[in-house]
Amino acid sequence: MDKIKINWLTKIFLKLWPKLAMKHFAKKMGINNSLFDQAHEVFSQTNRIDILPLKSGHRGFMIIMDRKTALYFYQDNDHFIYDGFEMRKYNKGDVIIFDNVK
Repeated sequence: MDKIKINWLTKIFLKLWPKLAMKHFAKKMGINNSLFDQAHEVFSQTNRIDILPLKSGHRGFMIIMDRKTALYFYQDNDHFIYDGFEMRKYNKGDVIIFDNVK
């Protein structure tokens, strides 16, 4: 992964204009700002996020937003892939889901 050196001018840039600084760094690293902005828009308007393992027998998890919308992720070898969404009323998640992860 590319590393960006942080000098005093960069620190001031981050302190005074953090959103603009992040967009600048993302552009330097080749990150799709449009996609990041869309994800930020969705998650910044979410009041509650729960993470639950899938019950289907497949390795994966759901990210549930505001107990109404679930995003599904399945394991594909050494990473997870997005597999779609579902909308309905969901129960609360378990905040200790990661306590036993090694």
